[in-house]
Amino acid sequence: MRIHILGVCGTFMAGLAHILVESGHKVSGSDNQFYPPMSEYLKKIGIKTIHGYEKDLLPEADLYVIGNALSRGNECVEYILEKKLPYVSGPQMLGEELKNRNVFAVSGTHGKTTTSYMLAHILNDQGRDIGYLVGGISKNFENSARLGTHKSFVIEADEYDSAFFDKRSKFIHYSPLNLIINNIEFDHADIFDDINDIKKQFHHLIKIIPNVGNIIYFQDDANSLEVIKDGLWCKQIPINSDSIKINFKSMELIVDKEVFSIKDLPLIGEHNFRNYICAILAARLDGVTINDSINSLKTFKGVLRRMDLVGEFSGVSIYDDFAHHPTAIKLATSAIRENFPNKKILGLVELGSNTMSSGHHKGDLLESYQLLDKTILLDHKKVYELENTFYSTEEILKELKEIIFEYDIILIMTNKDSQKFIQPIINYLEEK
Repeated sequence: MRIHILGVCGTFMAGLAHILVESGHKVSGSDNQFYPPMSEYLKKIGIKTIHGYEKDLLPEADLYVIGNALSRGNECVEYILEKKLPYVSGPQMLGEELKNRNVFAVSGTHGKTTTSYMLAHILNDQGRDIGYLVGGISKNFENSARLGTHKSFVIEADEYDSAFFDKRSKFIHYSPLNLIINNIEFDHADIFDDINDIKKQFHHLIKIIPNVGNIIYFQDDANSLEVIKDGLWCKQIPINSDSIKINFKSMELIVDKEVFSIKDLPLIGEHNFRNYICAILAARLDGVTINDSINSLKTFKGVLRRMDLVGEFSGVSIYDDFAHHPTAIKLATSAIRENFPNKKILGLVELGSNTMSSGHHKGDLLESYQLLDKTILLDHKKVYELENTFYSTEEILKELKEIIFEYDIILIMTNKDSQKFIQPIINYLEEK
């Protein structure tokens, strides 16, 4: 089948393109913006790409997959509707491909990408030719998606809506057998009114998990616990319960009174400890022992743009992190401070997500980066009136050049294109 994807440079859609190619389809795609790492990924897997959404550029296809970033008024969308051409959302398309698989869905506000890759790495390392689709790039995997031949399939399960014509959360389409809920917080203010809207979507997801399936969740996460209490029809694996306990201080997992140490695993921070635990417990459902999972995770190298060391230039280390929510910012800054207690650390936060740029998290933002020596904010929409706030990339870069040598580490936190900061900073440091 000839399939054309609108919005192909998104992390999910690029992965879907790869799955469809491996399923035997002929795939092409359009987008307005192509930037690394996804632009390089699409080129590597041989997807023919078209820049722009002019209807004259739209190729003939048997089916059009429309990304959730597109809406009415888009020239290609209007043409598809006018001509009554067949179209579908990306999540629905993937769901069709996964009908006969045992899907492990990794959900939650934070940690989805990392936990998904941890689980995929364990299963892959233990000899299973699993399939997966994860919204990012890991150093352990050649690509961010693969069809695989094993029954198990790992999917990063997002609560964001599926398309302008399908306002259900993406994860509804995946029909998971096993579900991880890392945490639930308010996010995506552009489509959800409040936390109850988000919890409702999780409740809808739980309703379709078969009674032989499982849900892994943290009992100390109040929102997750409330969703579970609203109704459960499958088995549950609650963390911080009578049979499964965790000790953050000693970095130990206790299952049925047996103690497993994970303090030697490579990634830093409490958030990664939680991610490790979820991946280990999920792999156990696929027959992998806890000790085998721990051994596999010793070779897990992490995910690009998740506390990723770009390099050291003229004595200044640059880290790139995807953190874009006060909780994620707090976790990232806590982890880097814990690892470098005596270094001077400068944070750069771009308020780029729809929720952050709306000003929703204004009260929590200031507290989130207090462990750093200084933090400067990029606020494109001028909704935050905080100290060290700038309103353009150019202003940020000018400020950085004046103060950068006062610091040992620069931590960049954004869910947008971080290269607009990284490359000019590297160029400046190398010139000096």
